[in-house]
Amino acid sequence: MDVYQEDTEFDKVVFSKKPLDKGEYESCTFSNCDFLNADLSHFIFSDCVFINCNLSMVKLTDTALRNVQFKDCKMLGLNFENCNEFGFEIAFDNCVLNHCVFYKIQLRNTIFKNSQLHETDFADCDLTNSIFDNCDLSRATFQNTILEKVDFKTAYNFEIDPEMNRINKAKFSLDTIPGLLSKYDINIE
Repeated sequence: MDVYQEDTEFDKVVFSKKPLDKGEYESCTFSNCDFLNADLSHFIFSDCVFINCNLSMVKLTDTALRNVQFKDCKMLGLNFENCNEFGFEIAFDNCVLNHCVFYKIQLRNTIFKNSQLHETDFADCDLTNSIFDNCDLSRATFQNTILEKVDFKTAYNFEIDPEMNRINKAKFSLDTIPGLLSKYDINIE
């Protein structure tokens, strides 16, 4: 039987050793928890906050993430493309999201702040109106991605091909222009 937890705080729990009970978690806070390799498939998280947690290699098959915030979390190799799409809404602050997959996900209005997204896959995503505030996008993949009105003004280390992505009204600073022109092999001084 699935559990229902509301307004519960989980602190310093090692869920990789004692799995979280399958069910629905609403307005819960997970602090300093270790979910390494945990299977969170078919869980529902609504209005939850994860602070300083290790969520690396977590399985997210049909997992619902509805208005979920991640702060100071390590999240290596997560495959968000398998999440439940209904109500999907997430935000990241000071997280490590290397090698994550957001393939074909609706990420409109998503905030990525002070985060590292090395080799993260955003192919075929809709990132309309999203913000990459002080984010390291080294080797991140943007292909057939909707980047309309996305704020890249303080992002860095990205390469975006304007011919392979929709970038209408996206925001860039002079410092980020080389990330748009790298395929042309020109020098900008």
